[in-house]
Amino acid sequence: MSLSQHFMPLLLAALISLGFASATQAADEGAKVVYHVDFKDPTRYSATLTSINNIINYYESELMMPEIHLVFVGYGIRFTTDDNLKGTPYAAKKPLLDRRDELKGRLDALVNVRGVKVHLCDKTRSEINLGKDKLYEFIDTTASGVAKIAMLQSEGFAYLKVQ
Repeated sequence: MSLSQHFMPLLLAALISLGFASATQAADEGAKVVYHVDFKDPTRYSATLTSINNIINYYESELMMPEIHLVFVGYGIRFTTDDNLKGTPYAAKKPLLDRRDELKGRLDALVNVRGVKVHLCDKTRSEINLGKDKLYEFIDTTASGVAKIAMLQSEGFAYLKVQ
């Protein structure tokens, strides 16, 4: 066996190994997403929840473990509590009240079954004096929602906002 025939299988194995390493790294980077909710429309929010579920289904079908964060800021607070927020700029209106239980159940499933991490801007919460005890139990607060989004982006998370 010539020297080139001896090293060819080793070279081929090394190249295949490098290819798998790059594909895995790209997949890991692509499986990190942060969604931004700062709007009041329950239909748009429902579309956001559907999008999160769809992206998780895709990654799982590719045998990847996605890391998904959902950050609520401003009007997004309406989707983190059963409080009607009466007397605040974020007061719940009929379209939200009609769908609140359904939306809460879908968010709960994304958090407790699918592993989505949920954050509420504590600045928004404190501006309207809403007690943390009024938030859904699975809501985590963060000092600044937009800063949380920026930090996640600096860690390689893709930014998504359903329009």
